[in-house]
Amino acid sequence: MFLKNTLYILVGIFFFASCKQEEKTIENSKPNIIFLFADDQSFKTIKALGNNEIKTPTLDKLVESGVTFSNTYNMGGWNGAICIASRTMMNTGRFLWRAKQWEDTSIKENLSNQTWGKMMESAGYQTYMSGKWHLKINPDSCFQTVSHIRPGMPKDTKDGYNRPLSESDTTWQPWNKKFGGFWEGEKHWSEVLKEDAVGFIENASKKDDPFFMYLAFNAPHDPRQSPRKYVDMYPVENIEVPASFQPLYPNKEEIGCGKGLRDERLAPFPRTEYSVKVNRQEYFAIISHMDDQIKQILDALEKSGEKENTYIFFSADHGLACGEHGLLGKQNMYDHSVRVPLMIIGPDIPKNKKVEHDIYVQDIMATSLELAGIEKPDYVEFKSFADLAKGQSQQGNYDEIFGCYTSVQRMIRKGGYKMIVYPEAKEILLFDLNNDPEELKNISEEEQEKVKTLFKDLLKLQGEMDDELDLQAVFPEMLS
Repeated sequence: MFLKNTLYILVGIFFFASCKQEEKTIENSKPNIIFLFADDQSFKTIKALGNNEIKTPTLDKLVESGVTFSNTYNMGGWNGAICIASRTMMNTGRFLWRAKQWEDTSIKENLSNQTWGKMMESAGYQTYMSGKWHLKINPDSCFQTVSHIRPGMPKDTKDGYNRPLSESDTTWQPWNKKFGGFWEGEKHWSEVLKEDAVGFIENASKKDDPFFMYLAFNAPHDPRQSPRKYVDMYPVENIEVPASFQPLYPNKEEIGCGKGLRDERLAPFPRTEYSVKVNRQEYFAIISHMDDQIKQILDALEKSGEKENTYIFFSADHGLACGEHGLLGKQNMYDHSVRVPLMIIGPDIPKNKKVEHDIYVQDIMATSLELAGIEKPDYVEFKSFADLAKGQSQQGNYDEIFGCYTSVQRMIRKGGYKMIVYPEAKEILLFDLNNDPEELKNISEEEQEKVKTLFKDLLKLQGEMDDELDLQAVFPEMLS
């Protein structure tokens, strides 16, 4: 009799638990959202997207498991720290110059309720954040759970600059913890973020509410440090020199990319092929190390049982020149520095699909709002690409892409062409991206009518963006 009653009790408990689980699934109809955010990662740094030099098995799997937006851009920045502008746009949904206005008043006027995290929280999401922030406003006021808030970059040392001077220059070693940087605190920052993320997932999966996680790596920003085994994966003699390599970029000072810019001082002037190879070796190594951390985050999601109800975004705040065009930074309008990888996987997202429409990386925020069933506020200017990702639309959101760097560079990408304008250098470049994807040949002289057309389009864009730089005064002939 005792055994019989015990059996009834166990069956009852099982039935009750099953009903509660079904109830949770019905009630929790909103999907979880995880945003994996890299720093300084160019679109050229994923094997599945065409780079056979690099090893990125986890990011390759994301490409195979979802939709990749092949032409994803950051608008640029209002100072040398391009990541500040990119992240402010991402978290507020505002185009660049209005994001700058928001940043200027965010603390004084306590605008935390206008941030991505707060929007998700107001819709019933548990919100989590770890890693690089780089906005003026405190992340604790934007997310419910915050761990290991990181600055714009790990603390660097003079040893990490102007190197290597020769093949015998081994002063700097990415795995040597004495240089601090990513090793400050003894454990690599990418590994710390991974541990935070795994803990977040374990915690969030025990609760009924959906979750939103903002996981921002500092990698692969310099100082590009990683354990030795990752550096050894890339023998320097096997590293290719970019097709656009040159010792010095013309007008580098006039476009704000000269010896006074921190990023550009990482390698010697003039650039040498060897110094570029070493910088690229370390760049690839820290990306591969980050790739392994992302694998463990995704494994934890799978283990939690939440994967089937989770959208995952992966992207970067902007790209990076790592020897291309004689440049080492992100403060330029070439694709290696303004174009980023972007993948989305999740419920009802097709597998292994590429979308070629031009978008902005900050469209991720607007897309997440739509997927979460949140009405987009009027001040969010970026647009959702959910319908493009799901194959429900073939119509792109933007006719052209705008780019800028302070007052010294402007860019428009439209109809397969890119025009770059250098006001202080009084120079205009034009590239046919379909026939010259590496942006090697300036065809502005041969295509003056195309330049004039794009110049007028750029002026119109400037007006829409609240961009006050007066290009007409510098190039009056473009309007003749």
